[in-house]
Amino acid sequence: MLLAILVVISTSKGDIKVDLNQKKAPATVANFLKYVNEKHYDGTVFHRVIKRFMIQGGGLDQQLRDKGAARPPVKNEHSNGLKNVTGTIAMARTNDPDSATCQFFINTHDNKFLDQGPGYAVFGKVVKGMDVVRKIESVKTETKPSGDGTVLKDVPAQTVVIKSIRVGK
Repeated sequence: MLLAILVVISTSKGDIKVDLNQKKAPATVANFLKYVNEKHYDGTVFHRVIKRFMIQGGGLDQQLRDKGAARPPVKNEHSNGLKNVTGTIAMARTNDPDSATCQFFINTHDNKFLDQGPGYAVFGKVVKGMDVVRKIESVKTETKPSGDGTVLKDVPAQTVVIKSIRVGK
């Protein structure tokens, strides 16, 4: 069994290479890779960007419409020993600890508070492209209506597109 898998997140700001930790987060990595292999992330956006916190994407298209989850939520693997520190990738979820589906975020700061309680499952780390993460983190944000009429905060004023995510080298 492979213990780590590299994926390349190609964005409109450049490429981010992420090493997924299959050993410590097997269910989360398997879930993420299913979305990757189905090309779910192609054309989605980083829709939530908060400086000195994180950049979040993977669930909304360029019109800020929810793409919807293609599969049931994955069990939260937050107690796997991986921490929400700068450069790690984790699953986004609702208040229900076991509600993560396709959305993810990259920590741009050490966010120890995300490790408390039910926590947020870290499943990998950026190994190349933190400069791209920083470019995305520094974009101007605003409040915008989503495609379904709700109001979203911290949305990049200029769309940051996830062109694709692929298993790579």
